[in-house]
Amino acid sequence: MYKSKSLCVVVPAYNEEILLARTVTGMPEFVDRIVVVDDRSTDGTPGEAERLAAEDPRVVVLTHAENQGVGGAIATGYKWARDNGMDMAAVMAGDGQMDPADLPALCDPVAVEGVDYAKGNRLVHAEAYESIPKVRFFGNAVLSFLTKISSGYWHVADSQTGYTVISKRALAAVDWDRMYRRYGQPNDLLVRLNVEDMRVRDVPVRPVYNIGEKSGFRPHKVLWPISRLLIRMYIWRLWKKYMIRDAHPLFLFILTGLMLFGLGFLFFLRLVYLFMSQGQMPEITLIVLLFTVFLGLQSFLFGVWMDMDRNKELR
Repeated sequence: MYKSKSLCVVVPAYNEEILLARTVTGMPEFVDRIVVVDDRSTDGTPGEAERLAAEDPRVVVLTHAENQGVGGAIATGYKWARDNGMDMAAVMAGDGQMDPADLPALCDPVAVEGVDYAKGNRLVHAEAYESIPKVRFFGNAVLSFLTKISSGYWHVADSQTGYTVISKRALAAVDWDRMYRRYGQPNDLLVRLNVEDMRVRDVPVRPVYNIGEKSGFRPHKVLWPISRLLIRMYIWRLWKKYMIRDAHPLFLFILTGLMLFGLGFLFFLRLVYLFMSQGQMPEITLIVLLFTVFLGLQSFLFGVWMDMDRNKELR
């Protein structure tokens, strides 16, 4: 128990035979259950998980019949926590990159202040720039900015961290079968939490690298798929939150802005065509283009500002 709240830690594990024991044996004593989710590993992870379960009665081992990705493993662990009435569920990956000493700081906002989701932020730590590989650091910064827009949580950063603690209320509110299964799981979840008006808090945590982990981050394979996910989820959030659940004018401002941007792009293509084919650029078309783009930008930014104002209490 942590401050009268039951706590389980979900440990998604895929081919973590070497580092899994370090993660599990380092769990603080106040953790009630350790849910290791073997995501169809091809090494000795299943056997290692069973060995740890035999040594520590807190350990529960769940095994996927087929690989579902880190998001799928976390969803499985979250559903176990929900179905077993846990007050809080943390996530600590099986690669040992999450410092157990930071767990109380992540639990406090949920256990004491009623926050629904506390997430680690490595980017604000004093060691961040030196410790985090530069490709990961800047890739994370880009995705964090895009996630701010898509999720509506402008006060959070380090969107890709998986070190989190979620409340019982949030566990019950989210449909875990619909959550994104791969590397973009934290981004997808933030959007879904915002639709449910859940409070989210950033907590500084220490970045841990170079302990034998194998990074799955590949910028050319990650940035574009997650960017597409964020665009799709942004549209879904606006529709679900501001049209279906609560009719709000910001949806119309953002929609109008995007439509005017599209119209401005058509005028731009016409200008290019006229210049390339006839060597001329009609002034009236140029004026309409500039007016359309300016009006679209103004409408879009006003809608974004209203979205920020609407979500400022979800801290």
